[in-house]
Amino acid sequence: MKDADVNAAKAGVVKLSVASNAALVAFKLAVGLFIGSVSVLSEAIHSGIDLVAALIAYFAVRSSAQPADKDHNYGHGKFENISGFVEAILIFLAAAWIVYEAAKKLIHPEPIDFIGWGILVMGLSSFVNMAVSQMLFKVGNETDSIAIKADAWHLRTDVYTSMGVMTGLGLIWLIELVWVGHHVHWIDPVAAILVAIMIIKAAYELTLQSLGDLLDISLPKEHNAMIAALIKNQPGIISFKHLRTRKSGATRFIEFDIIVDAAMTVVKAHSLTDDIIADIERDLPNSKVTIHIEPCDMKCQQECLPNCSSQQKV
Repeated sequence: MKDADVNAAKAGVVKLSVASNAALVAFKLAVGLFIGSVSVLSEAIHSGIDLVAALIAYFAVRSSAQPADKDHNYGHGKFENISGFVEAILIFLAAAWIVYEAAKKLIHPEPIDFIGWGILVMGLSSFVNMAVSQMLFKVGNETDSIAIKADAWHLRTDVYTSMGVMTGLGLIWLIELVWVGHHVHWIDPVAAILVAIMIIKAAYELTLQSLGDLLDISLPKEHNAMIAALIKNQPGIISFKHLRTRKSGATRFIEFDIIVDAAMTVVKAHSLTDDIIADIERDLPNSKVTIHIEPCDMKCQQECLPNCSSQQKV
């Protein structure tokens, strides 16, 4: 997929997320205020955070698509990582507000009227967010965009929490229908607190992922092992060392030194690096590979030995 097509796909699916979240916020807020349900209002706040997250993701996707320039030699991919971190902070704040409001309702419970409306809006929210999150996950995985994946997780969490709130309201309606005069309105704020717990879990996982890339943590072990295997399997490589990897947005940056025969020509060495880069980009798309070439003097350094293919180790 060409860069222009990738950017268009990312922008298009995030616009859809913005539109769907805006509609759900308005609907949930109206119904929550109408029936006096703190769990429905908590879900309106949750969708409000999803809307802000989608707007941030849209900004990040547009910004990260800008090519490298003289002030940003490695491109603008970190915009996506910053987006994921900001979204995580917003989720934590939303969860704190939900717990606060739910605690007040537990201390001073209030009756809920027209529960059917709450069940309806939660069911509709689950259906819409499941459909939109599926599209976000598809594009996010295809383009390896952390901003879009974060937005997808926002909505997928909203699916589960909406179903939880819908179940809570359904229990209140059923119990009060069967046992007339018995009030179990405490179920509503308890459901809201469970929503907050699920939100906090999603925020924690998102924080770890986004901060990892912001702090230039290495690529996953399986990716580093794949890179090492590709280098070792390349004919003409005696050894390699100093493998360093990191990620910025969807772009992987990979650096290492290769050890070759001291008699190898510059032309042959250049062709060899081209072959290695092609193999890595084939298995790990969107990678930027930097290779330093060193001649082998048969005076093995400690860092070369684990990867040495020569039979003349000393």
